[in-house]
Amino acid sequence: MNDDLPLTAEDIAEIAAIIEASPYRELDLSTRRFRLRLARGDGAETSLTQEWQWAGSAPEAAIAADAEHSADPDAVAAPLPGTFYHAPQPGAPPFVAVGDAVGPETVVGIVETMKLMNPVHAGRAGTVAGILVPNATMVAKGEPLIRLS
Repeated sequence: MNDDLPLTAEDIAEIAAIIEASPYRELDLSTRRFRLRLARGDGAETSLTQEWQWAGSAPEAAIAADAEHSADPDAVAAPLPGTFYHAPQPGAPPFVAVGDAVGPETVVGIVETMKLMNPVHAGRAGTVAGILVPNATMVAKGEPLIRLS
């Protein structure tokens, strides 16, 4: 791996799968570029939480990409890294299609991270102008998924 590149969504998913399959409750991984902390919940159901801290030496391209994603008010962005799905299960109709009207709480897709399905809400009212990411695609946190008008 090139030391100048941040972790990819695939890297994060692989790390999460390793910790989930292990007997360990926590992972605290620190490098000169970032710190990743994963911890299992204490309840009957296992839940994993993530905490990211990117060091000041993160590549400028990654910083610029994050700024570009957050600067687009018409885009619904991925709330966390993982696999983006258009529908709740294989063969089911998609949550939304181009031309659909949505409200702030409308679920427009899901991002699977560490075997947890996380709903992605539109965040504002509008009309779906475009679906920017193909179904079952790995996405980074902040990556635009849906464009609203």
